[in-house]
Amino acid sequence: MRGITLLAAAAMIVVGCADNSPMVRSEKDVSYGDPNAVEVATIDFGSTDLQMIAEDMSRSLAQSGVLRGRPVIQVYDVQNKTSEYIDTRSVTDSIKNQLMKAGVARFASDNTRMQSQVDQLKLQNDSGLYKESTVAKTGNMIAAKYRLEGTLTSINKKTKNIKDVYYKFTLELFDVESGLSEWMDEKEIRKTQNR
Repeated sequence: MRGITLLAAAAMIVVGCADNSPMVRSEKDVSYGDPNAVEVATIDFGSTDLQMIAEDMSRSLAQSGVLRGRPVIQVYDVQNKTSEYIDTRSVTDSIKNQLMKAGVARFASDNTRMQSQVDQLKLQNDSGLYKESTVAKTGNMIAAKYRLEGTLTSINKKTKNIKDVYYKFTLELFDVESGLSEWMDEKEIRKTQNR
């Protein structure tokens, strides 16, 4: 009888600690997966490709020695020269994230977000809506020492039985003042599918 009482008490504790958040169920099988697991659902550019590129490029740049003193970098959008739609912003955001976590670089507003920065400064300085002591002053933005640019290309080949896709991601760091290329690396990925 004592064993049954202990079992009932343990069950009540487990039920009391359970997550009581409401859950919406789907008619189809849906589950969470490991975001770092190798994804090979199709031959197209995927999450594993993005992660490999970001990890390899950020590691290579961080270890290059160019980024002494945590310089300011401005990131330009990666040119997608593949036949697929690929969100190249995700690739550069992942590279920036890893470099920031490593503490080796700081980033200026990039070329696509600069207008938002300018709009915010104008709003604060020209609208008269903000307390003067809290307004961000114009002319104090930090200029980038380096510019980071990249290109993603692909070559597709197929036969009756095989489809092959080769991706090459190239990333290059330029000194803004001199225009010199200070660092460059590339990552190659090949994916083959039997038809």
